[in-house]
Amino acid sequence: MLQLKDIKKSFTQPDGTELPILDIAEFNVAPAEQMVLVGRSGGGKTTLLHVIAGISRPDAGKVRIDDWEITLFSEAECDRFRAERIGYVFQTFNLLPGFSALENVLLAMRFTRGRPDKARARQLLERVGLGHRTTHKPTMLSVGEQQRVAVARALANQPKLLLADEPTANVDSGHQQQVLDLIRQTCAEEDVALVLVTHTPEVAGQFERVDHLEEINQVVTGT
Repeated sequence: MLQLKDIKKSFTQPDGTELPILDIAEFNVAPAEQMVLVGRSGGGKTTLLHVIAGISRPDAGKVRIDDWEITLFSEAECDRFRAERIGYVFQTFNLLPGFSALENVLLAMRFTRGRPDKARARQLLERVGLGHRTTHKPTMLSVGEQQRVAVARALANQPKLLLADEPTANVDSGHQQQVLDLIRQTCAEEDVALVLVTHTPEVAGQFERVDHLEEINQVVTGT
């Protein structure tokens, strides 16, 4: 499902020098597999997710998703592929404030070749417990509810891969387990591979596979 090979990524600092962020020889995730990626703050976790999703291009290496090498795509092709095959749950939700919960989910569907499926959008919102909040805008929702809308939006196009960046970080403790269970159960039901980033041991401890970025990223380990 997901294969990374010889990935390197760096950023240019204000003084012009290059700051290496990622140096990963290999990273693989099987179809429908659920795994956690653990790492310290600033260790490159979000950058890695961006590279996997095609939001950011690696300086070198290959990213293959569902047998497609997305590093060969143009920017437009990569955007289309991400919209159709990758779901992304952002830590900061990234909901559009002027749109209702239902409209935020439907908007994700407009970036694909198919027509927006209002029935599926409603079904997803019901699945995340927000069937009674479809017309509410983000400012009318609690933080936990906003995150659940973000989960529904990420699953709108029935992706093959779901990337979740600290999905419980901005949710109050009373709803963290609810959000986590929701993500895992939905991925299991729809055979979606899950890569979830966290720095929380309580979250990581619920997964069979836990990878530590410091062990696979040679920039972090210094090897």
